[in-house]
This record gives sequence, C-alpha cells and structure tokens, in this order.
Amino acid sequence: MGSPQTAVPRGRAHRWRSNPFKGVNLKILSLLAKACAILAGLLMTVITLVTCASLIGRNTTGATLLGDYELTAVTAGAAVALFLPWAQLRRGNIIVDFFTARMPDRINAGLDRFGALVLALVMLLLGWRTIIGCLNAYEAQTTTMMLGFPEWVVYAAMVPPLFLTGLIGLTQAVAGDFQEQDQ
Repeated sequence: MGSPQTAVPRGRAHRWRSNPFKGVNLKILSLLAKACAILAGLLMTVITLVTCASLIGRNTTGATLLGDYELTAVTAGAAVALFLPWAQLRRGNIIVDFFTARMPDRINAGLDRFGALVLALVMLLLGWRTIIGCLNAYEAQTTTMMLGFPEWVVYAAMVPPLFLTGLIGLTQAVAGDFQEQDQ
C-alpha cells in the first residue's frame, strides 16, 4: 500500500486557503476602465467639433454657439475623470524613479504597491467629496451662467470613474497585479 494521497479541495474553499488576492483577474475592471476611456474620448471629440463649429462661425459669419465655453469646461471636467481609471490600469501616471532606479526589483515592487495604495485612497476620498459636492450643487440648484446647465450632473458623472480608479489602485496595491500594463 502506498502513501495516502491528500485530496486537493476544489471550489471556493480552496481559493480562500491561499492568498485570496493572488492572481486577481482585472478583466472586469479593465472593461469598465476601457468603457470610461472610450466615453471620455467621445466626449472630447464632440466638444472639439462644437469648438471648431463655434470658431468657424465666429470667424466667417460672426455667429457663435451660445455657451461653447461652458460646454467645453463641463465636458472636459467629466472627461478628465473618465480617463483616470484607464491611466491607473495602464500605469500611465508619471513615475519619478530618480532615487529608485538602482534599487532591487523587490523594493520597487513594494513602492509601486504603496503608490497604488496612496492613489487609491486619494481617489476614494475625491469620490466621496465629489458626492458631497454633487449633493450640495443639487440642493442649491446651481447652474452654468449662459446655458443654465445643472452643475450637479457634472459632479455625478465624475463619481463613478473616481471610485473605479480607487478600486483599481486598491486592487493593484493589495494584489500587486499590474498585468494590464503589458497588454
């Protein structure tokens, strides 16, 4: 008789016995970040076309689009927030490695995880404060000056990508999973 073989548990129980974050799959976060980036790109394209139409009208016929500056400001604010998840997922933020370039990979990996954690905490704080700003703008019914566009809508559009960026950073900090940068 040979030695008894230990059965390897399968399913949920086995996954939680080891590191639950090892090999965390960023596919869902990646899809959401891509969707945010595509939406931001579409918004920026539309506002670029609106700006071009306004400039052409102003310089040819003297007619301009009412509130084009307001539309640009509102759209750009939302688009910047929508680009943040993709930038974090792809590690597109600026990293100054002047002091760490010659450090061992293990220390750099720890610093990357710490940086992702700090970014996650900042994004979650910004998301929370943006919710507060959204509620205040909604209660005060503040609008843009020319068009009367409700400002709370812009705040509301910024909240999901800020939290998504925070979640991506938190996942990267805990799991150390930066795999999306290479794809």
